[in-house]
Amino acid sequence: MPFFAYKGRNGSGELVAGVLEGADTGAIADQLSGGGVTPLEISPTTRKASSAGAGGKDSLWERLMAKKVTSLDVQLFSRQIYTLLKSGVPIMRGLAGLQESAVNKSFGVVIRDLRESLDAGRELSNAMRRHPDVFNPFFLSMVRVGEMTGRLEEVFLRLFDHLEFDRDMRERVKTALRYPSFVIIAMVAAMIVVNVFVIPQFETVFKSFHAELPLMTRVLIGSSRFTVAWWPAFVAAGAGSVFAFRRWTRSSAGRLAWDRYKLRLPIAGKIVHKATMARFARSFALSLRSGVPIVQALTVVSQTADNAWLSQRIEQMRDGVERGESILRTATNAQVFTPIVLQMIAVGEESGSLDDLMDEIAMMYEREVDYELKTLSSQIEPILITFLGVMVLVLALGIFLPIWDLGKAALHNK
Repeated sequence: MPFFAYKGRNGSGELVAGVLEGADTGAIADQLSGGGVTPLEISPTTRKASSAGAGGKDSLWERLMAKKVTSLDVQLFSRQIYTLLKSGVPIMRGLAGLQESAVNKSFGVVIRDLRESLDAGRELSNAMRRHPDVFNPFFLSMVRVGEMTGRLEEVFLRLFDHLEFDRDMRERVKTALRYPSFVIIAMVAAMIVVNVFVIPQFETVFKSFHAELPLMTRVLIGSSRFTVAWWPAFVAAGAGSVFAFRRWTRSSAGRLAWDRYKLRLPIAGKIVHKATMARFARSFALSLRSGVPIVQALTVVSQTADNAWLSQRIEQMRDGVERGESILRTATNAQVFTPIVLQMIAVGEESGSLDDLMDEIAMMYEREVDYELKTLSSQIEPILITFLGVMVLVLALGIFLPIWDLGKAALHNK
């Protein structure tokens, strides 16, 4: 269907403009009137509605270099919308102010599209659904619940708290992994430099001795020759492995297997598990407190889990509830909660305060994750020191043993 550019005035008398898709000008006029907008001008255009937000003025280079919308932008947007709605500011006027004050130009384009969609008569949740890369399914479902229950401002405040917790959790994990990652990268770089540049120089020196070299030295020289001769194959194999691994993890079966394996990793597995369960408990409590039915809440929360295997377990809980089973029974069958958490779920289900108990569960998991992250470096350091010690020992034995043997032989000859 063709696109039409329109200008009109909404119920507050504000001038609005945008692009809509329709059969003809009459259909566009009916669509605008149904959304509470009095049309003033409607004309055909080749500009699509999705690009209308950019005004059609940005060059290709500007669009490529535009800053992406981050979770922090969505988090601040949630807080601002809550403040505006609580103060009694109409949502259209509030979105206009947010669009003008948006620091991220890309997010300003999204807000403009939300305004145009609301002008066209769409609900806010449907308008946000046009931007799945900005608003995830959990965010959209919560906004939809807020529209249905008339508690949209309260939902936005809870979404702000949820996004703040989620972002803080991710930042703490990245901070805790920064030092071990740096050490591992340095060790790998050192091994490459030693194999490619250092050992070949010692090999030239050892050849001049015309003596039988120790086993460790011969192993180092052989590995160095192999690395120097086949380094293009190593690079190609590494790149191919990364590509194949990423492609495998993007498939349903591969992602499920990899996410399940991540939970079994010696040190990181329990952190991933507890962090994911903390997000689950927080999201589930938020959904229940907002009036979402338990089955729908479990469906929505399962979509927010970063781990496919845990998401599958949450969906199994939902299926059990649909069959009439209790939350405690389904949680027990899921086999992802500790006995203490199961006891808290049982108390919450019996007392009718499951949302409060899920908040307590989330805080308990958060405290455990915080402790694990604080002690992560101390847990990894012995492993890193052991590997570093083994590497230094092998190099020392391989390089200095022949020199030591030759020195002893020279002294003996004297």
